[in-house]
Amino acid sequence: MKAIIPVAGAGTKLRPHTYTQPKALIPLAGKTILSIIVDQLREAGIKDFIFIIGYLGEKIKNYVEHEYPDLNFSFVHQNERFGTGHAINLTRELVGDDEVIIILGDTIAEYDVKVIIDSPISMLGVKKVDDPRNFGVAEIEEDGMINRVVEKPSIPKSNMALVGVYKIKETGFMFSCLEKLIVTNDNGHEEFSLTDALECMMQRGAKFKSFKVQNWFDCGKRETLLESNATLLKKFGGNISDKHNFENTIIIPPVSIAEGCEIKNSVIGPNVAIGEFTKLNHAIIKDSIIGSYSNLFEIVLSKSLIGSDAEVRGVNRSLNIGDNTAIDLSGGGGRAE
Repeated sequence: MKAIIPVAGAGTKLRPHTYTQPKALIPLAGKTILSIIVDQLREAGIKDFIFIIGYLGEKIKNYVEHEYPDLNFSFVHQNERFGTGHAINLTRELVGDDEVIIILGDTIAEYDVKVIIDSPISMLGVKKVDDPRNFGVAEIEEDGMINRVVEKPSIPKSNMALVGVYKIKETGFMFSCLEKLIVTNDNGHEEFSLTDALECMMQRGAKFKSFKVQNWFDCGKRETLLESNATLLKKFGGNISDKHNFENTIIIPPVSIAEGCEIKNSVIGPNVAIGEFTKLNHAIIKDSIIGSYSNLFEIVLSKSLIGSDAEVRGVNRSLNIGDNTAIDLSGGGGRAE
């Protein structure tokens, strides 16, 4: 069993953060989106990983090599973004005839990974949504078997969305369908979806069963990323490194504070994640994510996402600030660099 994780997307909905940081490396509840996915699979016994990288791909590569030296990993470059189907097709030679589990790089979901990878047939993760038109949709029989999947249907016949978790048994079958879609391109698509390849497999007789994920955390936008951060902190209780320096500071759980942080005269929490070696003084922060090596002084923040190496001074605001940014809100209408 190999794991394929596509992380080549530009993450445009999380800009300005994704100008300098891949979406998969955005901090979440004291970890990164990518590390949550990898740890989940590794705990289920998977050791062979294929990462599909593109935009800011070297940062993904450096992160994986540094954080997971014990894994067997390969990197495939998707230089042109032609969709998830095109991305998966690039892994054909590395996969061979092995079964795979595919997890989209911004998908965090709760399910029993071991049960899924041990299943004798292919499995697709699903979750009921209010408006399925922006998702791949599965039409499911009473016994859980899937008879059809459709990518972003204008008139959905089901409200069960594909969450981005796919266990594929017949990988040769999958690559054959991907190749057909890309080479023929009957519909003139600029992007090729994995969903269309799965539908091709079903039309040729492949069997797929659905499984419902317990939770599905949306990490695609700032607002939903902050909501997911709060939910995960509450679920796992947060974590505070022993290597820190707090002075005259109140901590309101759940919070996650990485090592090397200096926090003085502040109130932190609830639902706050702070990266390593960040300095805070006279700050009140709740429901926010703060990157590493940032400096925040005389500030009140709520529902804010602050990148790494940022500096903020001033008054109460809700901010969305990327990496390598300095902002002074203390007077004169504010100044950003």
